[in-house]
Amino acid sequence: MEIEIILEKQRTYFSSGATLPVSFRIAMLKKMHAAIKKYEDEILASLTADLGKSSFEGFMCESGLVLSEITYMIRHTKRYAKRKIVRTPLTQFAATSIKKPTPYGNVLIMSPWNYPFLLTMEPLCDAIAAGNTAVVKPSAYSPATSRVIEKIITECFAPEYVAVVTGGRKENARLLEQKFDFVFFTGSQNVGKEVLRHTAETLTPAVLELGGKSPCIVDQTAKLKLAAKRIVFGKFLNCGQTCVAPDYILCDSAIKDQLVEEICAQIKKQYGEHPLENADYGKIVNQKHFDRLMGLIDSGKLVTGGEANPDTLQIAPTVLDHVTFDDAVMGEEIFGPILPILTYQNFEDVFEILSGRQKPLALYIFSEYKKHIREITGRISYGGGCINDVVVHLATSEMGFGGVGESGMGSYHGRDGFEAFSHTKSILDKKTWMDLPMRYQPYSRELYRRLLGMFLK
Repeated sequence: MEIEIILEKQRTYFSSGATLPVSFRIAMLKKMHAAIKKYEDEILASLTADLGKSSFEGFMCESGLVLSEITYMIRHTKRYAKRKIVRTPLTQFAATSIKKPTPYGNVLIMSPWNYPFLLTMEPLCDAIAAGNTAVVKPSAYSPATSRVIEKIITECFAPEYVAVVTGGRKENARLLEQKFDFVFFTGSQNVGKEVLRHTAETLTPAVLELGGKSPCIVDQTAKLKLAAKRIVFGKFLNCGQTCVAPDYILCDSAIKDQLVEEICAQIKKQYGEHPLENADYGKIVNQKHFDRLMGLIDSGKLVTGGEANPDTLQIAPTVLDHVTFDDAVMGEEIFGPILPILTYQNFEDVFEILSGRQKPLALYIFSEYKKHIREITGRISYGGGCINDVVVHLATSEMGFGGVGESGMGSYHGRDGFEAFSHTKSILDKKTWMDLPMRYQPYSRELYRRLLGMFLK
């Protein structure tokens, strides 16, 4: 079906008011939940085909999180959709002030390839809960997962309610030429800029979930064994193809050698002596990204890893030492299983090192010193992050997830997701049984001036 026809049908359907009842939204969420459970094996198999993810990782990081978000929204949508009565000033007596959440209408959701099921279906869940219709555009780089997504959505929803558009850049361009009421995009900064250019032309609100070089700070007080264990988990999950993966480590020079030793030990412990033979270790999404990543590995700074299998597009967990910001690996978001180690001499240097750089999507600090934690979380601007852990902050519906500055705008998950796909109307319900005369001309009465002075102070 042509994109223009899909959108026209969705506009008509939304205008009918069919998506507005909360009972309808919850019924659709339940339908979506049941379909994901029904096709769980196919979902996990598609993630293995596209990215080499094991079924355990696929459930833990994708389908399981989507199910959790849907369950959360089924439980809370009724409350989130209620109008809220707020305080009315005396100058508006007699009236009631109301804040009413309403859906934007026809929304576009454009998702990436690295977590293709999670980052498509979770924002769709939030859009449905908020009462919108949706056009979903999954990535062409994860074709197996896109096919399962299309199968689930087609089975659950009529196209005038939720539709899937597959394809590549041509389809992306055509979608961005259309007038939607709201656009939700997850992907790279370069494509995010293109999305924002198009939405600016029609003044369409948008949420952009982008990326960036997310630092992982480790100070002298950190518990290094635990820090290394958690860093290795988060960095090499999905072969580093995670927008919130620790992009690089910035550690105190005094503990650098010990930290590197612990990280190397953890790589062996978690992935084995030969990670490329580990059945649960994934692959790089395509040849283009494989070649780009191989070009970032400086053999002169290699501590461990560096092995690769071009036939399977696999790169072993790799650690680089003695790295500076002038190295190629620090010139772009890595988005792969390469972990550079940088150092600082004094803790205050951290702020100077990070000052002026792009605001990251995530930041992590490993420390037992509350003053350092307080200063990092207070003085540095970033989307979100963890204290003494990595990555897992996005796995809760009780906290919004999003970037800031170059790493994105807006957030979602749980209530934040509902609000991202909603516009809150401000409504003043003015009563007709009385009418204060002081706002009307003529303005000469001194009594009215005094009364206004009392009210507006």
